[in-house]
Amino acid sequence: MTERSKILLIYTGGTIGMVQDHISGKLYPFGFDTLLENIPELKRFEVDIDTTQLSRIIDSSDMEPALWTELLEVIRGVYEDYDGFVILHGTDTLAYTSAALSFMIQDLDKPIILTGSQLPIGTIRTDGKENLITAIEIASSKEGGKALVPEVAVYFEYTLLRGCRVTKYSAEHFDAFHSPNYPELAEAGIQITYNDPYIRKTGNEPVRFSEFMDSRIAILKLFPGITEEHVRYILASGVRGMIMETYGAGNGPSAEWFITALKEAIDRGMVIFNVSQCLAGSVQHGRYATSSRFEDIGVVSGRDICFEAAITKMMYALGQSPQREVVEAILSIPLAGEMMVDTDI
Repeated sequence: MTERSKILLIYTGGTIGMVQDHISGKLYPFGFDTLLENIPELKRFEVDIDTTQLSRIIDSSDMEPALWTELLEVIRGVYEDYDGFVILHGTDTLAYTSAALSFMIQDLDKPIILTGSQLPIGTIRTDGKENLITAIEIASSKEGGKALVPEVAVYFEYTLLRGCRVTKYSAEHFDAFHSPNYPELAEAGIQITYNDPYIRKTGNEPVRFSEFMDSRIAILKLFPGITEEHVRYILASGVRGMIMETYGAGNGPSAEWFITALKEAIDRGMVIFNVSQCLAGSVQHGRYATSSRFEDIGVVSGRDICFEAAITKMMYALGQSPQREVVEAILSIPLAGEMMVDTDI
């Protein structure tokens, strides 16, 4: 007889576990026990499901690095006791959490699947039931005694995506998340079809946990007409790292003041990570003259990384070392499949 899988279901809050106040009409989180009462189908699973929740249930707009650390500690404390983990999360910051956990928990040999819903679990047309049921099925699936998806991943609307490759695409549609630069890991229909060549394989290294995150970062989004005063104000804000959202394949203004301002910030110890404003495509330093100058002064290319992963990878990298060169080295290499390797460019 096949041994039953054991899954830990972790509730953080979010739309999937919300009810509507009859007076104000506003949505607010409710208790985890009530959530499970709304999904009696879970009792039919050939899977043992334990449940826990964060110390405080939140709207995901209140997510912060301290809560990512709490999630990490929950998983680290019982990692050997379970075959997989499912995290119920609000959609607004779900992509940030999935990316953060991808960097904070590396060399996984078990699935950590994040899911949620666009409609509360108690509504008639909710997408929450299917999302949760299938997420649990994926988290518990094995072949030859090994997990089919030993990654941090996001399951939403019949699709499984790599956790550090997703971005929230829609606040209205059920397919709320897209992965513009990486194929889906699985698709759920009558059966769940796994895209095996694109799933990270389990190595021989033990799982590694790192709770160190440094959120002293800033965002510089380029736009036509951006002024020197605006740029220098952000560069002088005292942060350690900056995500620079550039045009197209990583381009920006060629004005000498702009390049000089960036170089002065880098010389002071700031790390600048170049990420494209485009949802699909890649930063390619050197493809155009403007991006060649970025490389010359020490701006780090984010290649095809998505915005949410760029933010959390910067926090992770800054948390690993006070030295700019070490942080830049961490940003330059793929850690969890979040961006292409050099040979793919």
